[in-house]
Amino acid sequence: MKKFLAIALTALSLAFSGAAFAEDASATAAAAEASAPAAAVATPAADASAPAAAAAPVPNKGDTAWMIVSTLLVAMMTIPGLALFYGGLVRSKNMLSILMQCFVVFSLCVVLWVLYGYSLAFTEGGAFIGSFDKVLLKGITIDSVAATFSKGVYIPELIYVFFQATFAAITPALILGAFAERMKFSAVLIFIGLWFTFAYLPMAHMVWYWAGPDAYIDAAAGEKAAATAGFLFQKGAIDFAGGTVVHINAAIAGLVGAFMVGKRIGYGREAMAPHSLTMTMIGASLLWIGWFGFNAGSNLEATGLAALAFGNTMTATAAAALSWLFAEWVIKGKPSMLGAASGAVAGLVAITPACGFVGIGGALIIGLLAGMICLWGVNGLKKLLGADDALDVFGVHGVGGILGALLTGVFADPALGGMGVYDYVANKVGEYSMSAQLMNQGTAVVVTILWSGIVSLIAYKLVDMFVGLRVPEDEEREGLDITSHGESAYHY
Repeated sequence: MKKFLAIALTALSLAFSGAAFAEDASATAAAAEASAPAAAVATPAADASAPAAAAAPVPNKGDTAWMIVSTLLVAMMTIPGLALFYGGLVRSKNMLSILMQCFVVFSLCVVLWVLYGYSLAFTEGGAFIGSFDKVLLKGITIDSVAATFSKGVYIPELIYVFFQATFAAITPALILGAFAERMKFSAVLIFIGLWFTFAYLPMAHMVWYWAGPDAYIDAAAGEKAAATAGFLFQKGAIDFAGGTVVHINAAIAGLVGAFMVGKRIGYGREAMAPHSLTMTMIGASLLWIGWFGFNAGSNLEATGLAALAFGNTMTATAAAALSWLFAEWVIKGKPSMLGAASGAVAGLVAITPACGFVGIGGALIIGLLAGMICLWGVNGLKKLLGADDALDVFGVHGVGGILGALLTGVFADPALGGMGVYDYVANKVGEYSMSAQLMNQGTAVVVTILWSGIVSLIAYKLVDMFVGLRVPEDEEREGLDITSHGESAYHY
């Protein structure tokens, strides 16, 4: 428990160190009642229950095609992108095990998403979770539509379901890097099932569920619609593609896991260098390309805003790769391939919540800061925490996610080239208060840290009680490829 408190305090201090919050939070800028960001505050309710749905709208074929492509790109991020990125970073005796974990976790989460995940995340229920109305995708047909961020514009609900499924699958897979090379395969699957259900689904609902733009006919209707939205949506938090829901959420679970599972045998005494930076570079490149579906696809429409998210993603990622590389060059005397790849991922993480809200200049600054600050996260902060976060999940996804979530509140300001916050009742961008938005963003960060931290701690404890978290020492020394799966990635 002391370790968990230390984790929470450290994470909370990070959450508030990225920006100065307003002293008075009462100016919260009409959060969800009539303020959604320009065409993309969050993922809309997919049931399209707003009045326009009664007119049996026909989805735009171009938007539909774009969402099919985006869904494939995000799926590629996990298999094979993340699998290869993580696989290259572990020792050769554990290469197959991390590939196996990524592959099977992806499969498990897609199935759980279809069974009940989509329903709990994206139907109207309470402020923290949805309902069971669409369990097993009940009632969803080829004619069902999902709302976008433009009034009267829809996409087929089925592609929306599976676009969101790829998010729900990659998020738990990110956690795997924190306890790589030492956790039982059975324990991994049970933990992921619990965490997916009690951490990912509530966070997705809290941040991304709303009634859709067509519900905001007038002020009274907007207020009524806002009351049905997720908790953090109502608080005015903005997250374009998952800084809180995906990255901070997974990073906290990984950090708790690193403490709960314990350090690898020989950690700090034996060499544990990546066995194939070639694989890691390939994986990082696939992540970079796939991330365009992740970020630009989150606009749900093939519009200029999707193009902005695309450009911001490209800019921030390139800037972060360079800033990490050059900072490392200065500090260590040599630039490394691992540094460049890690910097790119840090940039991708940091721009994710901001990509549809900030201008290109804002993306450039976010990327430059992410590369340098995440470099500190995987070196200085990691030593301070003392956890064996094997593949630096918290240092990159946690630090980068917190940084990006907070800076979204800064650079979304139209005065700094941002898109502002869109008022769907007035049908225009509303007045922007940076201090109020920073408070909203900070609230979302803190809620995510606490929610994921508490759920993760309980889930790890339960798994440890019933099946045990860690493989025996002799199996860990031999490697999980052979001892857990009876196979080997390489034959020498």
